[in-house]
Amino acid sequence: MSSGKSFYVTTPIFYVNDAPHIGHAYTEVATDFLARWHRQAGDDTWMLTGTDEHGQKILRTATANGVTPQEWADRLVEQSWKPLIETIDVANDDFIRTTDPRHEKAVQDFLQKLYDDGFIYAGEYEGFYCVGCEEYKLPNELADGTGQYEGEKVCAIHSIPVERLQEKNYFFRMSDFQERLIELYESNPTFVQPDSARNEMLQFIRQGLSDLSISRSTFDWGVKVPWDESHVVYVWFDALLNYVTAVGYGQDDANFDRRWPATHIVGKDILRFHSVIWPAMLMAAGLDVPCQVYGHGWLLVGGEKMSKSKLTGIAPTEITDTFGSDAFRYYFMRAITFGQDGSFSWEDLSARYQSELANGFGNLASRVVAMIERYFEGVVPPQGPASEADLAIQKVVADAAAAADAAVERLAIHDSLSAIWTIVDELNGYITDMAPWQLSKDEANRERLGTVLYTAAEGLRALAVLLHPIMPKATEKLWTALGHRDVLGELSAQPVREAATWGQLTAGTSVNGLEPLFPRIETPVA
Repeated sequence: MSSGKSFYVTTPIFYVNDAPHIGHAYTEVATDFLARWHRQAGDDTWMLTGTDEHGQKILRTATANGVTPQEWADRLVEQSWKPLIETIDVANDDFIRTTDPRHEKAVQDFLQKLYDDGFIYAGEYEGFYCVGCEEYKLPNELADGTGQYEGEKVCAIHSIPVERLQEKNYFFRMSDFQERLIELYESNPTFVQPDSARNEMLQFIRQGLSDLSISRSTFDWGVKVPWDESHVVYVWFDALLNYVTAVGYGQDDANFDRRWPATHIVGKDILRFHSVIWPAMLMAAGLDVPCQVYGHGWLLVGGEKMSKSKLTGIAPTEITDTFGSDAFRYYFMRAITFGQDGSFSWEDLSARYQSELANGFGNLASRVVAMIERYFEGVVPPQGPASEADLAIQKVVADAAAAADAAVERLAIHDSLSAIWTIVDELNGYITDMAPWQLSKDEANRERLGTVLYTAAEGLRALAVLLHPIMPKATEKLWTALGHRDVLGELSAQPVREAATWGQLTAGTSVNGLEPLFPRIETPVA
């Protein structure tokens, strides 16, 4: 077990009604970056992802494809969702499926407790239901249909007609928790972030909470309500519980106590479920609410939210097959302010790949290793007396590492990478200013040349450690080239919060040739 504090972080669990697009991958990479950073910081880290496999939408999709819902879910998980994790290099600790027996049993236990404690009652519900959202819609969440849906009410998100449903359901007394939720928000201002999301959710709660319909009886694809098997659990009530069932709720108390509560990374479109319904459910069960719920923005393509139904979904492999997984991970975390909407374009991806990765970081690494090979026969030279310029680099590295860690703490992933990138920019400028190729022409400058290249190589060591959580493949290549695996150990074991401690690179170590970390891409994209 790690000695550090517990850090349990989750993605949403994704619907298996279709294959993943880069919007899903964006959430996975953000969560994975945070998990990798905390692991390397020595924190007791656990990352969960998985799939949501119940509900009417899955049932209809499976039926339309001529298979059972379970067969459909199994196919999508094995052929699409688990391969996504490999495609974008996600190092999750667990993958939960809502059809897992461990999940279904714990959902029933949770529901039974709420029922026994008086938080669930039988009633009748009538309202407009969007199968796409798997949610009853309020009047202000509907729009007038156009084109083929002229004269009908449609979901404002999916632009498809809603269905008027009337059925006997079981209800969760969510209205009982309105005041406790307001108190939670006011006493813990960072519980929901960013601030714009927090304010929106707080306003929603203050307008008054209705009790929540938590069962369906018109179809049977779901977890059976334990005291009434003619009903299945509402898909969201079932799905939200994955965060506790995966770490042992009701089955492994020691692990549950070790892991829970979690930090949830979700898209802003499902924020209400996670920041209103979910904490109310936990309060009812006497469990801790999450540490934090962070609602990130949408990925926009051509100004619209990415959507399979609107054919704007881009498969992650369309990017990784050309640019590689490291560039995919770096681009989406660096180019978009985490928490805000961001537009994706092939032109911007290509430009950043060229300028920041190939010319910036990749070229820096290649030049430094090549100059150590050329001027010192591939052996890291000793560090002589430090000049002001050398000390300035040490300060840049220290400041960047501290700023990056502070940014991770507040989930500002883009700020973290911007801070680390100052090392890349400053080292490139340092090498230009120090001009080792000029120093090499005079033997009298031998010690100075060694100090310059040691400073550059030690800066690269710090970069390898700090960038490992976002670009695991390229940094592993750099770590091998620097020749320090035998001396310092595996890169993933380097404490990220000690990356800036100067002088960890040992003089006399042999470097190994370095292929370009980010090869030039000549073929036009898109």
